[in-house]
Amino acid sequence: MLNVENILENLIKCNTIKDKENEKILNYIENTLNLIGFKTEKRDKFLIMSNKEETSLGFLGHTDTVEFTDGWKYEKFTLTKVGDKIYGLGVCDMKSGIAAMISAISQIDFRNLNKGMKVYFTYDEEIGFTGIKEVINYEKKFPETMIIGEPTNNEIIVGSKGLMEYKISFKGIKTHSSTPQKGKNAIMNAILFINELNNFYENKIKNNLNNDFEIPYTTMNIGKIEGGSNINSVPDSCEFLVDFRTTDKAEEQQIVKKLEELKEKYQAKVEELNRISPFLNKTEISNKTCNFITEASFLKNNRIILGVGPITAHEVNEYVTINSLYKLVEQYKELIKKYCN
Repeated sequence: MLNVENILENLIKCNTIKDKENEKILNYIENTLNLIGFKTEKRDKFLIMSNKEETSLGFLGHTDTVEFTDGWKYEKFTLTKVGDKIYGLGVCDMKSGIAAMISAISQIDFRNLNKGMKVYFTYDEEIGFTGIKEVINYEKKFPETMIIGEPTNNEIIVGSKGLMEYKISFKGIKTHSSTPQKGKNAIMNAILFINELNNFYENKIKNNLNNDFEIPYTTMNIGKIEGGSNINSVPDSCEFLVDFRTTDKAEEQQIVKKLEELKEKYQAKVEELNRISPFLNKTEISNKTCNFITEASFLKNNRIILGVGPITAHEVNEYVTINSLYKLVEQYKELIKKYCN
C-alpha cells in the first residue's frame, strides 16, 4: 500500500513546467508502478503501463504544469502542508490526481478481479495537447472506460463542451489618415466581419439550448484583436482570435460554413487552431458536465473526469485539501472494483 501524500511529494519535486523534468517524473512513476506489478508497454515522452493482458479500465493523467506567477509564498516544488491544505505547483492540476491513481491501485488485490488496468501518463497538456495526440496515434484499443484525473472537486463529470478556435487575419493598404480613400483599412474590415459573425451567433446559434450543460448554449468569445501602427495611418493589417465552446456537433458545421462565407466576402484568412467536438456519456453514476476542455475530449470511449478540489488550477498558491485527496483515493478504489470486476 503506497501512501498518497508520499507519492504526491515526489511528484511535486519534479519541475515539469513545459515538461522540463519529464524524464525524471516518468522514471519515478514507472519505477513505482513496477513495484506493484505493472509492466511498461510504451515509453517515450509519454508512458503506458498495464497489469494484465485483458483490461477494462484505464487511468489518464498529464504530468506537465503551467508556469508559476508572482505572488507565491510557498515553495513551488515542495509539498507544503498548512492546516488541512497541501500547497505546491501542479498539486491540483493534476499531480494529486496522479498520486491518487497510484495509491488507489496499490491498495487493490487484482487477483480478486476479473480484468486489469492500463495507465497513461502524457505531456504537453497545458499548451498543445501533443501528448494525448501521440498516445491516440499509438494506442490501437483503449480500455472500455477511461478515468481522467483532472480536478473536479470530487464530482464525477461525464461530458464536456467542444472547442473551436480560429485566428482570422486581414490585409489592407497603408496610407496617411488624411487620404483614407487611397488605402484599405484592415481594422474596419475586421470590425465588419466581427459584426456579421456576432449577428449570426446571436440569431442562429445562441438560441439553441442544450440543458445537459450548465451554460446551456454555445458561447462565442473574441479573445484578442490587434492591428495598425499609428493613429494617423490607415492600417494595412489586423487579426483577431475567436473561440466557440460548443454544445452540439451540428452547430460546428453551421459555424464553419459562416466563417467560409465571411472569409470570401471580406477577403480574410481564416486559420483553424483547434476543433474538438463536445461529448456526453450519461451513466448511472453521473450526468454532470463541464465547460472546459480536458484530454477526455480526445477519446471516444466511456469517459469519467474525476479529481481533487477545490479547483485552484493555474492559481497563485495552488492547493488541495487533505480530505479531498484521501476521498479521491477511495473514489478511485470503488471505480476500479466496479469496472474491473
